[in-house]
Amino acid sequence: MSDRRGQDGGPGFDDLGFARVDTAREARQGLPEVVYGPGKTSGEIIAIVRRLLTANHGPVLVTRVGADTAAEVLGEVPDGRWDEAARLLVWRPAPAGDFRVCVVSAGTSDGPVAAEAAAVASAVGLRVEVIRDVGVAGLHRLLAVADDLRASDAVIVVAGMEGALASAVGGLVAAPVVAVPTSTGYGASLEGVTALLAMLSSCAAGLTVVNIDSGFSAAMAAFRLARTTGRRL
Repeated sequence: MSDRRGQDGGPGFDDLGFARVDTAREARQGLPEVVYGPGKTSGEIIAIVRRLLTANHGPVLVTRVGADTAAEVLGEVPDGRWDEAARLLVWRPAPAGDFRVCVVSAGTSDGPVAAEAAAVASAVGLRVEVIRDVGVAGLHRLLAVADDLRASDAVIVVAGMEGALASAVGGLVAAPVVAVPTSTGYGASLEGVTALLAMLSSCAAGLTVVNIDSGFSAAMAAFRLARTTGRRL
């Protein structure tokens, strides 16, 4: 039971009626619960964020938030900021540590997912570099930044269409590679399913593959890697 309880000996969550806020997650995992914005009213987000800010010390994040909702929430909970490209609300972002993550995207259309990955990774204390538009249709673009990729502690690869960039990067670097399929592409891309299956079938051994369009999941995978390696966050 101890890992389910809060540091004060309480149940480890706060029942707000519409949500049970996991106030003990920071103690278990090193980061407060992250709030998924879609489907929640502004009032619900405000109540959850206030509770997380009170109960924890680390960054508080709300993902997939539009402009109107962001304005309403920030009007009631000050000192946060909204990243328009990433659609991310952040309070108390962590300073950058020494675990270096490179977020590399195949094309400009993959930008919103890459932006989410980069913004979340930065907010939780990873040192982030972003490399854009190096898809395999112009492989020389990728080779030109190979040294930057190899210098990273982890690489997040964001790609749609056939998802080949993940395999190409996986063959160039020794660091962990987290692949994010995106829903970018024409009909047979099947809104990201083709890229997902290609990444899962990659011959580059050891790729980690997360859900379609989930830049957040990739950033959190890198965060877990950083914590388990004992690097400074």
